[in-house]
Amino acid sequence: MKQEFYYPSRDGLTQIHAVEWIPEKDVRGILQIAHGMVEFIDRYDRFAGFMSSQGFYVAGNDHLGHGKSVTDESQYGYYARHDGNFCLLGDMQQLREHARKKYPGVPYFLLGHSMGSFLARQFIEKYGEGLSGAIIMGTGYQPMATLDFAIGLTAVLQQSRGGHYRSSMIHQMAFGSYNASFEPVRTKSDWLTRDESIVDAYEANPLNQFMFTVNGYYNMFRGMRYAQRQANLDRIPKDLPILVVSGQNDPVGDFGKGPRIVAETYQETGIRDVTLKLFPDDRHEILNELDKETVDRYLLDWIEARM
Repeated sequence: MKQEFYYPSRDGLTQIHAVEWIPEKDVRGILQIAHGMVEFIDRYDRFAGFMSSQGFYVAGNDHLGHGKSVTDESQYGYYARHDGNFCLLGDMQQLREHARKKYPGVPYFLLGHSMGSFLARQFIEKYGEGLSGAIIMGTGYQPMATLDFAIGLTAVLQQSRGGHYRSSMIHQMAFGSYNASFEPVRTKSDWLTRDESIVDAYEANPLNQFMFTVNGYYNMFRGMRYAQRQANLDRIPKDLPILVVSGQNDPVGDFGKGPRIVAETYQETGIRDVTLKLFPDDRHEILNELDKETVDRYLLDWIEARM
């Protein structure tokens, strides 16, 4: 059974849209999903339905600036005026508290994809206690100097043009090269998956077609830097199992290099159970790839082995 509900955001202004998939049988675990940039939680309906059929209560929310958490077009790709990145993390934690109250005492897993993977990486640093496992999916790595430059640039643009300003230059810097390795291409989104029907549906949905604001970019870059700081990495519980998983042909992860650095960093930090998995030929959205059933089974097996 699938239900929608709303709850107040940590920004103090917004009602956050959330979806829960409730199993027909007894709940044996919880999976919370954090979606990616310029998408929305209902794009995970197929995978959530699969996990629900296996006895998992699945929940996820539309982040600030995304999906049905937006009531005004100017808010697409905008986080919040103050501490936007931490508002998103706070909204995720509120959803976790909701799920925990519904089903106390069962194993709790977190999955974050793409932008959601960067949020998940921060989440386990701030709220990692009590989690049974974290799946970091479609993630990447940027040198600190690159992030510092991006934060400075978006801060200047935000101050001079306002937080709702949409910069084609920043957009090109963030996304401009992703399709280059797949030419000739049909669309600007071919880098997402080899499944053309998914790409076409993504292109046709206006909820996937907005440009991020400089406020959104500024907060996202700050969150990425936060996730990579060693002092924050050291806060992750050492017994938290972590799966870093991606497509081998995912340009967000620099074709496997980024996820490998992330996994190695967790191992060097002292996390005892770290798994790196790269699916051959898959692009950015492994849950929407041609081998999605294989991906489903791998993720389920990894979760079940840690329950």
